[in-house]
Amino acid sequence: MKKESRQNSKNNHQDWVNLDRALSKLGFCSRSQAPGYILDGRVKVNKKIQSNPFFRVNLFADRIEIDGELIEFAEKVYLMLNKPRGLVTTRSDEKGRATVFECLKDKNLPQIMPVGRLDMASEGLLLFTNDSQWANQILEPQNHVLKTYHVQIDRLADENLLRNLQKGGMTPEGDFLNCKAVKLLRSGKRNSWLEIKIDEGKNRHIRRLCAILGLEVHRLIRVAIGSLELGKLGKGEIRYLNSAEKEMLFR
Repeated sequence: MKKESRQNSKNNHQDWVNLDRALSKLGFCSRSQAPGYILDGRVKVNKKIQSNPFFRVNLFADRIEIDGELIEFAEKVYLMLNKPRGLVTTRSDEKGRATVFECLKDKNLPQIMPVGRLDMASEGLLLFTNDSQWANQILEPQNHVLKTYHVQIDRLADENLLRNLQKGGMTPEGDFLNCKAVKLLRSGKRNSWLEIKIDEGKNRHIRRLCAILGLEVHRLIRVAIGSLELGKLGKGEIRYLNSAEKEMLFR
């Protein structure tokens, strides 16, 4: 991948940030992952190990290394994956389970991070980028970026059930969960497919919402984020977003 020149930027910016934020802005990892690298003594600033996540660095003047490798601004990457079931949305898993990064091997990508999560049993549209500012725009609750899911439940849905899903309720943990919109897509003999839209990102939001009403979720597929649709992308396949699609999420 092409590298942006830090030297060129040095003359135009004096961008001082905390070291943990620097690793995120450089596209190496997410902001939450950065302290782990720093506290483990894997990060050097100007050839000296720096174990303080709040150490101030200049993104365009200081030399930042991880495990001896110089970290530079990478070309911005924006892509989508059709996540298969059975993969964990993380770079590495303490239980040794397969992760979504199995789908990105041998793609010659810079360090990228998933934008949000899909749980292990869920499928569908998952975004990746090394642009933390763009990712944060999607994840910020106040931006209300709509996510659309197709959900198979264990019973036939009627109007009363749809109303109750949209109305929502309280979980045993004290979280109030509801959805912005819900409609029936189709029904079989014993189950139904629903389209559910939410604009929040609480952990296992739809599964926990369904559990409030005693519903079991058989399949859960994210088919759109904002107006960006998964489309016909095959399971485990990736594709890059174009400029229009990058902006489409916020309309």
